[in-house]
Amino acid sequence: MTKLSDTQLVILSAAAQRADRNLLPLPGSLRGGAARKVIGALLKRGLIAETVTDQLAKADPALNRIWRNDEDGCAILLHITDAGLAAIGIEPERPDSKPAPKTRETRTGTKQARLIEMLRAEGGATIDEIAAALEWRPHTVRGAMAGALKKKLGLTITSDKTEGRGRAYMIVED
Repeated sequence: MTKLSDTQLVILSAAAQRADRNLLPLPGSLRGGAARKVIGALLKRGLIAETVTDQLAKADPALNRIWRNDEDGCAILLHITDAGLAAIGIEPERPDSKPAPKTRETRTGTKQARLIEMLRAEGGATIDEIAAALEWRPHTVRGAMAGALKKKLGLTITSDKTEGRGRAYMIVED
């Protein structure tokens, strides 16, 4: 773990808690040369980074949201880096990694459980067969398959058209 001063820890911890990871505003007691020195040390170690925006807003010490302006007048913000998060013991979030899906289980004896049982049976079941067995309307059957089974439970449902029976739906076991 990187050795940090109390002031650096406070600044990095506050930035880690902000949704935009902006370092500013700095603590009220940190101004002028002291602020530049602390920020300079964090920049040098790669714990924070400057981000140039396309905003033409002027750095205002009263608002304390913009660090400085570049030569074109664009605002430069300060953000904590992944190294900065690691330095204070926070695991950086990876945008490409999706959170683990919630595992859902169906209760036994429910209409949803009966629907799943019918779709897992040999040859599956048609919309009309399911609607008659569960006393549902056909649109309710289609909605339950698309919403509860596919989206919420993550089940894969396929269909085959058979002569004399029509389209039969079935759950594909992974």
